[in-house]
Amino acid sequence: MSPRYFNRELSWLKFNNRVLQEAADTNVPLIERLRFLGIFSNNLDEFFRVRYATIQRILRAGKNATKSLGGVTAADLLEKITTEVIKDQAKSFEILNQLEEELKNENIILVDETEILPDHQDFIRSYFNNYVSPALATIMVSNESEFPTLRDGLGYLAVRMVMKDNTLPVRYALLEIPKSLNRFIELPAIEGDDKQYIILLDDLIRDRMHYIFNIFDYSHLEAHMIKVTLDAEIDIDIDLKKSLIEKISRGVKDRKDGDPVRFVYDKSIHPETLDFIMSKVKIDDNDSIIPGGRYHNRRDYLKFPSLGRTDLLYEKKTPLPIKGVSMRGSLLEKISQRDILQYAPYHTFSNTIKFLREAALDPKVINIKITIYRLAEVSQIAASLINAAKNGKEVTVSIELQARFDEQANINYAELMQEEGVKLIFGVPGLKVHCKACVINREENGKIVRYGFISTGNFNEATAGIYTDYTVFTANKKLLKEVDKVFDFFEVNYKLYRYKHLLVSPHSLRNNIEKKVRREIAFAKAGKKAHLRMKLNSFSDFKMIELFYEASNAGVQIDLIIRGICCLIPGIEGMSENIKVISVVDKYLEHPRVYQFHNNGEIEVYISSADMMGRNLDNRVEIACPIYDESVKREILDTLDICWNDNVKAREICSQQLNHYVEQEEKPIRSQFETYDYYKNQLF
Repeated sequence: MSPRYFNRELSWLKFNNRVLQEAADTNVPLIERLRFLGIFSNNLDEFFRVRYATIQRILRAGKNATKSLGGVTAADLLEKITTEVIKDQAKSFEILNQLEEELKNENIILVDETEILPDHQDFIRSYFNNYVSPALATIMVSNESEFPTLRDGLGYLAVRMVMKDNTLPVRYALLEIPKSLNRFIELPAIEGDDKQYIILLDDLIRDRMHYIFNIFDYSHLEAHMIKVTLDAEIDIDIDLKKSLIEKISRGVKDRKDGDPVRFVYDKSIHPETLDFIMSKVKIDDNDSIIPGGRYHNRRDYLKFPSLGRTDLLYEKKTPLPIKGVSMRGSLLEKISQRDILQYAPYHTFSNTIKFLREAALDPKVINIKITIYRLAEVSQIAASLINAAKNGKEVTVSIELQARFDEQANINYAELMQEEGVKLIFGVPGLKVHCKACVINREENGKIVRYGFISTGNFNEATAGIYTDYTVFTANKKLLKEVDKVFDFFEVNYKLYRYKHLLVSPHSLRNNIEKKVRREIAFAKAGKKAHLRMKLNSFSDFKMIELFYEASNAGVQIDLIIRGICCLIPGIEGMSENIKVISVVDKYLEHPRVYQFHNNGEIEVYISSADMMGRNLDNRVEIACPIYDESVKREILDTLDICWNDNVKAREICSQQLNHYVEQEEKPIRSQFETYDYYKNQLF
């Protein structure tokens, strides 16, 4: 592995290890720790479906790709990933066992099929008959029968029956655990017993297996869980006669038939059963084979029931209003007076919805243009846009149909909006549209006046409660004129557009960031203060990393807050000694991208949807918006400072990415809680 870069995939696994640290942290409320375990598992599923599958494709194509993989071959990297995952999985099982013991101390008891109390037998029987049995697929399998296609991410109980008849000593079956049912089943309270009992759906099924297979004359019956993860890449049909919606829809359906990339099994499974299943699933040496525990699909712990135990959950913090902004009256009027910063989830996301609702009803609004990447399952954003179209507004939506794992949801909304007269733009050929922007044109005193907003996050009510993101509402003519140009580019993308204010990829974002970093280098060489700070999700672009190394060597102080992937290696003498990197993983998912340049005291701040990754800089449409309003700039700098000074949930990213917590030399600063208090104090 090259000493100049940390491998992207291994760095991502280090990020997921930070999530696992939250599950192990006894200062985190108990049920929240279980949910972090679910996040860890869900993250891992998506990693295998996307990144591991991509490396597999590289290997199967006969390429080494050592340069793009940071100095390691594809074959070696697959092996390293499997080793790391097995280690993290083992740690996660230890944590789960510990959490179950702590639940017992709180009188919350998880029972398996051998521990069901007599008082619960009738409920178990009734629940199985009424809910589980109608949804349960039972498939007999043998050497002679065609083996079923295992569905991606579903849990299966591999059943082994030892028969009394020696002519066919063993029979096998698969039980597909219904995805439509809650994994955790709360059992009825027992009079005089203050304990709360929960059984996993898997164990309830195990308890009733004798009922399922009572037509067979067996002497022994056992079941162990297995799971496969499939390649989630979508192959797009090149048939020119089909619309893009049809092609993406077909690709999503075909994803169900993707190649296996990971096979997870209960390590206590009978060897004969394991050999039989693996021969049928067609797992090969390039696939990741993970021996696990009794339960898989631990992502379901994301939905572990609250059980009315608010003492075992994070204290609910009500999203705050923005100082000086009311839900009553006109938001557009407020924006005409000054720029407004919304920092969700500290601020209520309702401002974004109010903006669109007001635009939909205002008779002076002529048109609305917006980009959409991921919508909520029930979206007030989409409803507001449809309402605007019904009110005669010209509504243009650039919707990204290839937002991974949300393709079908976006397709459904695209078709609905299209039916209601919304004009849809399906991105730009070869580029994902990832920027988050909206602009409206309003007629005022015979002139057209623009209002809009630019954000670091998706316009999604569901994620706005758990992702931190900045949104700037503005009536700045110069900025919004250029946002309009971005929408022109969506429709006429062979034309080169020039931007004086916005930094837009793939046109000018990379070049302008490079210029601004080189400007800091020049200040440092001139003996002046030189400093840059960025808050990102990921930093993996090698060319940009080399530029940051050059800046470090020139004496530029570089502070990076990177939640996830970090291929840059900080703190190495002669290469990166002036670069410090931290990562904050806490209650909310840190999602904003912010670029801060000292600029000889004339500080520049940009908010963006773009990470320092090749895909964002070169292969997506992204916007970085300068912050011109001094009060908004001050807020962003203040909240950046709070995050940088975190010494409770910040990990220092060292050259080995060991995930050690930042040392707490002074009073504890938990940045997400401090940020909430910062905004709360503004109101009084």
